[in-house]
Amino acid sequence: MTEFASCHSDAAGPLAAAGAPVVALVGSPNVGKSTLFNSLTGARRQVGNWPGTTVEVGRTQWRLPDGTETAIVDLPGAYSLDPQSPDEAFTRSIVLDEDPPDLIVVTVDASRLTRSLYLVSQIRERHTRVVVALTMSDIAARRDIEIDTTALAEQLGCPVVRVQPRHGIGDADLGRAVDIALREPPLPPRPVGVDSDDDLELADERFGWIQHAVEAATRTPAAEKHTWSDRIDRWATAPWIGPLIFLAVMWAVFQLTTSVAAPLQDALDQFFTGPVSTAAISVLGAVGLGDSWVQSFVVDGLIGGVGMLLTFVPLMAIMFVLLALLEDSGYMARAAVVTDRTMRMIGLPGRAFLPLIVGFGCNVPAISATRVLPDSRHRILTALLVPFTSCSARLAVYVMMAATFFPDDAGNVVFAMYVISILFVVVVGMALRRTLWRTMGSEPLLLDLPPYQLPHLRLLGIVAWGRLRGFLKTASGIIVATVAAVWLLQSVPVGGQGSFANVPVQDSAYATMARGISPIFAPAGFGNWEATGALAVGFVAKEAVISSWAQTYAVAEPMDLHSPGDLGEAVRADFAESSGGHTTAAVWAFLIFLLAYTPCVATLATQWREIGRKWTFFGVAMQFTVAWIVAVTVFQIGRMLT
Repeated sequence: MTEFASCHSDAAGPLAAAGAPVVALVGSPNVGKSTLFNSLTGARRQVGNWPGTTVEVGRTQWRLPDGTETAIVDLPGAYSLDPQSPDEAFTRSIVLDEDPPDLIVVTVDASRLTRSLYLVSQIRERHTRVVVALTMSDIAARRDIEIDTTALAEQLGCPVVRVQPRHGIGDADLGRAVDIALREPPLPPRPVGVDSDDDLELADERFGWIQHAVEAATRTPAAEKHTWSDRIDRWATAPWIGPLIFLAVMWAVFQLTTSVAAPLQDALDQFFTGPVSTAAISVLGAVGLGDSWVQSFVVDGLIGGVGMLLTFVPLMAIMFVLLALLEDSGYMARAAVVTDRTMRMIGLPGRAFLPLIVGFGCNVPAISATRVLPDSRHRILTALLVPFTSCSARLAVYVMMAATFFPDDAGNVVFAMYVISILFVVVVGMALRRTLWRTMGSEPLLLDLPPYQLPHLRLLGIVAWGRLRGFLKTASGIIVATVAAVWLLQSVPVGGQGSFANVPVQDSAYATMARGISPIFAPAGFGNWEATGALAVGFVAKEAVISSWAQTYAVAEPMDLHSPGDLGEAVRADFAESSGGHTTAAVWAFLIFLLAYTPCVATLATQWREIGRKWTFFGVAMQFTVAWIVAVTVFQIGRMLT
């Protein structure tokens, strides 16, 4: 859990000016809290129209309309101050801390007012400043629900401000309300009038208070109005049609990703292998370093590594935009409903789907997102399964291999890898539940389905850029370091052949190390040192597999991963040789091993932090063993059938 000494310390991030008031932003999941945080501050907090998005604390500066500078803290979503998960416990600890925030802004969903006000009722029992931000008014209007904010404020005993953070409407009004409240003393606690030690009696009193406030401030239609969201959900969440729709949607996502990115990747790669490399060679030649190991390191190592990383950007950007579109539209919550039955098969609650789906973008935030699960056993099991979700770092390798060996069906092959990834999660999850967690029960899915919304371009851009920036921030240093390490190992001669930076790669320390482990993979059909060396590099970062091959074969990385060129020809020849002519079987075995084996070091570091050293080591051993057994099985069966 995120360390946070108190709201007024600087343990969780940069504060505003010394002594500036601290404003805490709280609310139930999926009421627009993090969207409001971004709208108020311009921060790039990840947001989405599905529950469980906020899993860590956001903290930044917020300048009020009159110029007052505050520190605003975006706390994890909580339905109440009676915690059911570590995130809710964390929010409770901040709200009830001895050094609490100076003011609490509670986001409330106008279309589900009764549900959202329970948290307000608990906070109003405290001696604190409170402002209610009323979101989703447009959704309420579609359902013919009218809310009188003045009457609601009178009933709640605190200011109520209507906002639409997706469009930036009401931000200034909220700022002015906060500014006024900060100048006033804290509100006195609302009178409860029941025994505070009797939880049931206290809960009944709160619901009565909420019901009275809702009746006084709202007007609802006599009969519940069925919206077009309800009509769509009859199909999107149906037991049989729903899963087919889900698969069709994901298939479309991967087809678009692999096809649209091609020309963009081509342009980027030509830029780095052409003008950038030529300019570097000219500059180094001018200073007397031409044809030296320095030129080899800069051009083949650093520029090649950075160029390789940036060719991933179109793939990642398109994938992140499409996933953000699904989230902002509200479809991801329906996907959680569709997959709930599968989740319960492996003993996990339906909302375990949320960190697992995040894993298809990146395993690192996905493992952090397991904090939304209340049961520690559920968190451990989910964290062990997340590495089997095919993160975006593997996508570039899939595309190149599919284009090399299956050029007419590349999109279908990539889609198949994601289906296989899901199968790994289900089968391994069932096996772990029936062995290590035999006594663990399953929980029903409790989830508010948000209404469908037209995606907002600004929010799509914020979410996609935030994820892409996170990918680049995580991968850039690892990629450059990995490429430099591979270059160094390939520059060190072994056995007296050549000299430093002037040695055939097959006589280098890199090849010697790779040959030492290659026999392990011979039964899987790719026991050549070139392939095993790439897998070893992939342990540091899966994105570096292609660059390590390019360095190994001493060819340029493909200008277009859909047309691998010389690199593809070299890889194809080695797979044909190592598999004894059973190339297709060996390629599928390699792809499946790449999908399932030990994740990158950044993922392992996150696992260590979230579930501890013992379970991290167990996960490494389990993933490698499962990947090897399945890869060998696929190759051995495949070669008998071909």
